[in-house]
Amino acid sequence: MTPGLSPASPLAVVERGAVLQAFDAVLQPERFKDYGPNGLQVEGRQGIRKIVSGVTASRALIEAAIAAQADALFVHHGLFWRGQDGRVTGWMKQRLALLLAHDVNLFAYHLPLAAHPEWGNNAQLGRVLGLRADARFGEQELGFVGGWADGQPYLTAGETTRHLELRLGRPVVSVVGSQEPIRTIAWCSGGAQGYFEAAIAAGAQAFITGEISEPQAHLARECGVSFFACGHHATECFGAPAVASHVAEQLGLVHEFIEIANPA
Repeated sequence: MTPGLSPASPLAVVERGAVLQAFDAVLQPERFKDYGPNGLQVEGRQGIRKIVSGVTASRALIEAAIAAQADALFVHHGLFWRGQDGRVTGWMKQRLALLLAHDVNLFAYHLPLAAHPEWGNNAQLGRVLGLRADARFGEQELGFVGGWADGQPYLTAGETTRHLELRLGRPVVSVVGSQEPIRTIAWCSGGAQGYFEAAIAAGAQAFITGEISEPQAHLARECGVSFFACGHHATECFGAPAVASHVAEQLGLVHEFIEIANPA
């Protein structure tokens, strides 16, 4: 089902624990060593009728979910991360106050959402970009490696930049490693520039991710592997609505994806 407003009956109400169990069954968070808690991060009302999905539990998304009369919010970037300041002040207080005052549940899944082979960020990014995944690579096998989907011609680095910009609707930072047509492509959404060396070791001729740091430009030129930074948010806005739509359809709930614009 295309992410968006599901056609399920608005009369269906499912208990919070059953919704959590459904998300956990799909994403299997116990398999991952992550940077924060996966699952139910903020407890809201017991009965859930409508889920709103989005990328990050920002105040803007929380306010939009409340306006949309959501009972639950499902995101990739939740509120709590390992090593953060634990005080509930400022922006954290504001976000939590909105969720608690309106009794909205917050479900957040980070690496499990990135890794799911069908509904996750990388799988859905590959679908949008016209890529075929043949194998996995990198720490916790978060990265995907393969090539162009059937019918897609091999592209040079310059042509690939234009293709990515067209598919994602935003500028792409590219470092050309070679002028040869690209056949083998690795990708990992978000801030996965640290996976570049693993992508090179996996035999990729190009690597697609969200961000680039200073060392990757040198590695691309020296190793002959092109690097494409397409935006952290831009590469991670497909998994949350895909998973939430899938679970909503399973349980007979209403689902709506709300995009909060982000230039990153």
